[in-house]
Amino acid sequence: MTELEWAPTACTLPTVEQPFREKEFSALFASSLRAVHQVDLTRADLILDPASETAGRDLAARESSCCSFFTFEFEPGADSLTMRITVPEQHAAVLEALVATATSDAGLSAAAGAA
Repeated sequence: MTELEWAPTACTLPTVEQPFREKEFSALFASSLRAVHQVDLTRADLILDPASETAGRDLAARESSCCSFFTFEFEPGADSLTMRITVPEQHAAVLEALVATATSDAGLSAAAGAA
């Protein structure tokens, strides 16, 4: 699994479609991600522009349908949207790769927003 290919073998999305899904996440992160808080190995809070809520929820719902180990929760704030992502411990490496990709796509430094 590389930084740009974080979809695990447990994902039921057809392999040929996985790069397109990853690109959708990359586009969301590039346009909307403000900060990342890696709470622990199994949880990350991604702080997004609130205008991305509809797109974020749609993408999260589609991702959850093929990678059922992901749990996405959304917490709207006054001027931000928290996308909380949790995974079981055995998929911590997938979350780590997703966070690394998100950080890179948004142009944040590796330590930016780290908790």
